Amino acid sequence: MPHTEGAESRGNVADTGKTDQDAVLRARVLLLGVEHLGTWERVLAYRVLARVSPRAYLPLLVDALLERGYELDDREVRVRLFAEAADEALRMDGDVSEARVGRALGAWERALFAAGRRAEGRAVCEELAGSGAYGRLAKVLAEEGRHAEAAGLLGRHLGQEGTDASEWELIEWAAELDAAGRREEALELFARLVAGRRSEAAAGRAPLASLVWLVVQHAGMLRAAGRVAGAAAARQEALTVLTRLARDGEPVSWSNIQAWWVTLFLLSGRPEEPAATPAAPMPPFGAHVVHGWSPDAREGYLASVPSLEREVAALRGSGDLPALIAVHRRLVLRRALRWETSGRRAAETLLPCFDEGVALARGLPDGHPVLARALTDRAMFLLAVKRYAEARRDLAEAVVLQGGSARPVSPMSHPTSEE
Repeated sequence: MPHTEGAESRGNVADTGKTDQDAVLRARVLLLGVEHLGTWERVLAYRVLARVSPRAYLPLLVDALLERGYELDDREVRVRLFAEAADEALRMDGDVSEARVGRALGAWERALFAAGRRAEGRAVCEELAGSGAYGRLAKVLAEEGRHAEAAGLLGRHLGQEGTDASEWELIEWAAELDAAGRREEALELFARLVAGRRSEAAAGRAPLASLVWLVVQHAGMLRAAGRVAGAAAARQEALTVLTRLARDGEPVSWSNIQAWWVTLFLLSGRPEEPAATPAAPMPPFGAHVVHGWSPDAREGYLASVPSLEREVAALRGSGDLPALIAVHRRLVLRRALRWETSGRRAAETLLPCFDEGVALARGLPDGHPVLARALTDRAMFLLAVKRYAEARRDLAEAVVLQGGSARPVSPMSHPTSEE
């Protein structure tokens, strides 16, 4: 069997009902005769043997195709390998193939998005949704600005009685309802999410930090909807929980839940971003930043960093402080995504960005709401890196600026969408 990858195309054994017995023999000898066989050699061998012993070798072929694809940087070659893996997975017997089919189809559609072939990737997601795996299609619709469709799709599945939706699914659904203009439903759903996390935290089954992030996001949603009293109560609850963290520390051990923070932080910035379209997709804000975004949407979002940096530099000398603050925050949102996904978790790599945001906001007239937002942004990041006392100080100042009290309430207030 030749060791030539070329364009990593399919093997020479056609599925015509007649298999070259010499090729089968060479494949078996290759597998038996080499102790450490490379991925490509295994692909070539399994392609032949899967035609004569599909039950034994189709799973191995699918796994080898996926492994080989992930080894390569060429996006079009990766698309071809993953497409083949999906085809082969679909040939396997039902029960044993379900997980592999999902992995192969998922790899294929993401490779299509990464290669800029969004329409084809969406078609694969639509096929998956027809089989019940609707989550990816909802995110793809959101990336294209089709929020009403995304909200409807999520609602048809997650809104069914007895459905055990995860918190991530509820966040995503609420975000799409809000983006689709269904604000009251979004508030009601998010209030349910906060109540659930509040109960879990009270029972010691969830970290208090994640409750603070959710309550602060809820406060922002309530304020945007004109629910002044509800927003104030939510901010006061967040301060109460953060005061407890500053005094006693986190009662629940956690090591890596920063994705909660950055996902909600990026969601808070959606109103300032351009509207998404199929031709110019944006991230599905509200979806998990690591597992939820399509590659092209992520790359496009981060590709704007240099232009935003240039815009910030130009605005520094313009005297237009509100414009500078707005563009600076969009830049910080993207840097936060990089911080979360790059593995560089030292607070000092990102904290100066939040410090600058607060310093810029302090240059505005007294009482300007942007300062409260900048302080809240920094507080939520400090919470993510477990600097609770500093986070508490920032949030307390933000609460006072918005007419609240720096003293935590007791017991906690429980704002709802009705407040």
